[in-house]
Amino acid sequence: MLIAQEREHFVLAGSVREWTRLITEMTLALRPLDPPQRTAMIAQLTDTPHALHPHLLGLSPGAVHEAPPDATRIVPVPLFGDFPGTLRQQLRRALGPQFEVEVTPTPQPPPAAILIPHPFYELHELAAHRSALRRYDVTVRLPEGDTLRYRIIRMPAGAPLPRNLVLNLALLLLILVIVLYAVARSVTRPLSALAHAADQLGEGHPAPLPEVGARELRHAARAFNAMQDRLRRYLDSRTRVLAAMSHDLKTPLTRLRLQVETLDGQDSLQQRMGQQLDEMEGMVHEALALFRGLDDREPAVPVDLAALLGQIAAEFRDLGEVVSLAGSAAPLPARAQALKRCLRNLISNALNFGGGAEVQLADGPEVCVRVLDHGPGIPPAELERVFEPFYRLESSRNRAGGGTGLGLSIARDVAQAHGGSLTLHNRPQGGLEARLCLPR
Repeated sequence: MLIAQEREHFVLAGSVREWTRLITEMTLALRPLDPPQRTAMIAQLTDTPHALHPHLLGLSPGAVHEAPPDATRIVPVPLFGDFPGTLRQQLRRALGPQFEVEVTPTPQPPPAAILIPHPFYELHELAAHRSALRRYDVTVRLPEGDTLRYRIIRMPAGAPLPRNLVLNLALLLLILVIVLYAVARSVTRPLSALAHAADQLGEGHPAPLPEVGARELRHAARAFNAMQDRLRRYLDSRTRVLAAMSHDLKTPLTRLRLQVETLDGQDSLQQRMGQQLDEMEGMVHEALALFRGLDDREPAVPVDLAALLGQIAAEFRDLGEVVSLAGSAAPLPARAQALKRCLRNLISNALNFGGGAEVQLADGPEVCVRVLDHGPGIPPAELERVFEPFYRLESSRNRAGGGTGLGLSIARDVAQAHGGSLTLHNRPQGGLEARLCLPR
């Protein structure tokens, strides 16, 4: 827009200067002629508008020099808010105060006039814009009373932009788009890799991020790699220590159980101590299961969830439990043993607190497993706290009914290790819904 405005002002200013010069020279050259010569010369100029220079027409060269001192001086041209007024002002300044000048749009039908050519365009170029051209008649009244009429043709927009300029601007825009796209991608690609690595952090051992890009991006990748390495070492160390402790507890538990069984004549004490040992042994087994859930070295293989759920349901039915199964889904990549442990915990939780389990399997962008029961449900404030390790509701503090408080924690760890989610919802008609969603 700036280029077009500047070009239009330049062409229009140059045109006004050239029109002023030509009209001034022609007026001062025609003025000394007697009326018959002037009429003949005007007729010749009207027929041959290209031969406007006084020397080419055989006029007196000295006629132009009889003009006032500033007749042909180039003067500044203001912005063209009023084109006729600007041209009239320039002509009056060039011709002098004894000449009267009027600039008006050409009437219809147009009267005869001396055609002044456009200084920047040929006739065929003007003809290409014939419908949009603007014509003006310049009437100059000589001091003697005679009148001269000139006609100028103005381009509608002053100066159309050349085709080369448009092509150059289009090429520049294309280059800028390519360069800016490359620069933007050099910034967003490392950020995308960082986001992807953060998503994969809990699902395995992702490879270290390449430290490429700008200095800040390299620093962020280096910090993320360091954090990932420290977190991996911490989890591995914690898992090994706690697993070793849980495993080592089996030996004293076994020794205590043997000692309890040797107690003769103290059946009540033997029974109480046996129950406590069973509770401790159950906690050890649950802790080992929790640590196995954190261990992600099991490879992912295509798992048929419908078949896996059918196998788990058959195991519970063999124990006299009520488990129903509905729905199907295409196989998806998963860690089979960990997923089996997760689903068994959810179904077991429904059986313990709801008296039965309804399992519904739905396929789609995510594979969702819904485990429904008809139990008392969970208070809304406790729906998230029950996933904390060893947390049990007040209504299930006893070991026989409440378990160790690790089942749901293990199930959620397995779900998150698969990139999925596990949530609990109270059903409007009563009971609890455990919803496991796994992405494909």
